Amino acid sequence: MLSIVRPVLLLDEQRVRQNISRMVNKAKHHGVAFRPHFKTHQSAEIGGWFRDFGVKKITVSSLQMAYYFAESGWKDITIAFPVNVCELNQIQDLASTVHLNLLVSSSEAADILARDIKTDTGIFIEIDTGFKRSGMDVDNIDAIEKILIRIGTNKYLRFEGFLTHTGQTYLAAGPEQIRSISAETYAQLRRLKEAFHSAYPHALISIGDTPGCSVMDDFSGIDEIRPGNFVFYDLMQLQLGACQPDEVAVAMACPVVAVYPERNEMIIYGGAIHFSKEFITIPEKGPVFGMMVYLRKEQFTEPDPDIWISKLSQEHGTVRTVPHQAAHFSVGDILYFMPVHSCLTANLMREYHTLSGEIIQTMNS
Repeated sequence: MLSIVRPVLLLDEQRVRQNISRMVNKAKHHGVAFRPHFKTHQSAEIGGWFRDFGVKKITVSSLQMAYYFAESGWKDITIAFPVNVCELNQIQDLASTVHLNLLVSSSEAADILARDIKTDTGIFIEIDTGFKRSGMDVDNIDAIEKILIRIGTNKYLRFEGFLTHTGQTYLAAGPEQIRSISAETYAQLRRLKEAFHSAYPHALISIGDTPGCSVMDDFSGIDEIRPGNFVFYDLMQLQLGACQPDEVAVAMACPVVAVYPERNEMIIYGGAIHFSKEFITIPEKGPVFGMMVYLRKEQFTEPDPDIWISKLSQEHGTVRTVPHQAAHFSVGDILYFMPVHSCLTANLMREYHTLSGEIIQTMNS
């Protein structure tokens, strides 16, 4: 029996392992390398579950995270974030002990690495295929070639290939649009790879968004996939159609601290510092910061469309219900909510409570 007195992030280990198994098997079926992103769970223990399925190389989002997982025995790590040149000394220390890949997202960064790196290091060039966050424009062949030439002047830098995050799939209206966006991205990357094939025949194409990796059935021309959120999934992925309700593996458990039936609302102990302020928009509801689920037979149900978090303050969560529903709840009840973005919620909560009552630490615990 779970004993909950304050907000905690509950984790269904069975679902997590099923999600890992499903993506491992998908990568094998399509003949692509699997380098999962560990920024979602940030846990050495959960990382060990990936090892159980034969995973040997990983992705992280910071040098600090790379060190944390290196200390847990991971030897092949890509930092899928534009290289922070302020950390070059620490980067080289780590690169002397593991196979480390960095992400170059600008010509300036390439110049600095080419000048200063003195330790064997892998380099991916980040490619922007339309998300407009960071990376070199996929069609700017001349600028990409200049970076490749600059990298080639340093014997310690090893060009690995082209890497992208198709973040625009998170704006899709559903699975079909995810497939359309992903197919166009893959076609762009195939053309890019072909443009440099004669000079760099071993260059890899690495892609990494959970919606695309979850729904796509054709990875032609792709060499590596790096999804992260799939390990837990969340309300955003469910709304996108990237997963099913029984694949979402986490839920926030929050005590009810006030009930206001006359306004169809409750207040929970669980605010922005627990959930994050990420939201989705649902017609007739507006911004939704989480939706209520039930814990039945040690499993989370699909979301209840009649009960959702409509507003978040620092510690307060305002729960909205359809008429007459709020009166069914009392102060002291524990309610469960599917978070909108499990990566951010997990980072804020810093530990997991499994449904069997165990506590799993993260790098932030």
